[in-house]
Amino acid sequence: MFKRLFSRNVQIPTLRLSGIISSQSSITSSALAINNLEKLIEKLFADKKAPAVALIINSPGGSPTQSSLIAKKIINLAKEKNKKVLAFVEDVAASGGYWLACAADEIYIDHNSVIGSIGVISPGFGFVDLLKKIGIERRVYTSGKSKSFLDPFKEENKEDIDRLKDIQEQIHDNFINYVKDRRGSKLDQNKFDDIFSGLFWVGSRAIEYGLADGIGSISEILENKYGKKVNIKMINQKKSFLQRRLSSSILNSDEILNKFEEKLMLSRFGL
Repeated sequence: MFKRLFSRNVQIPTLRLSGIISSQSSITSSALAINNLEKLIEKLFADKKAPAVALIINSPGGSPTQSSLIAKKIINLAKEKNKKVLAFVEDVAASGGYWLACAADEIYIDHNSVIGSIGVISPGFGFVDLLKKIGIERRVYTSGKSKSFLDPFKEENKEDIDRLKDIQEQIHDNFINYVKDRRGSKLDQNKFDDIFSGLFWVGSRAIEYGLADGIGSISEILENKYGKKVNIKMINQKKSFLQRRLSSSILNSDEILNKFEEKLMLSRFGL
């Protein structure tokens, strides 16, 4: 159905977006952030002869702002360069990961890919009882009544919780409007309550809801679209000597924390 015949080799520039999405990126961090992806995205669209570009996505989500900035960069360059964008989901594209997937014109998944989780979450901890138990008194002085907003060492405050929920609803509305704009009539309008509830789905069920366009690997789909001579050209960042040394260090605390956070986020989806 998608097959097109080409008389020459066709190169499809491809960028892997894998990991948590976080503004806390550094020279050694693998977290997805606009500051370490901007040049790679520009390189992705640099081949004038390529009929399309591809994204390989494997992310449980993270920062909504970084998700938005990365997706916006992809969408704007796609318009400017008149390129089709195809997304291929591996294990998961949930929450911010799905935000990234929606930067593409078409989304393809595996039978077991986890898709969706269109919602906003703000996890945290409370240490009030712990402080009392060990006999520590915490003293905080502020010049604004809301400056200690959601302090984990204080009793929960209804006003703070209401304020947080209001912020979450604003971000959730932005997420909903973005998905509606990108997926349009592909979404099952009769299932909007489920789609935008924060739930997630696997494989063919995600396609039924309109969250994805089909099932297939990147090689299968690209061969069907552009012929057997299609070549997947991975766009990779060249690391400096310092980056290689630091990234291979056992004491790379940034990377350890990122991997730990990623594992916690993936556990929500049974991964």
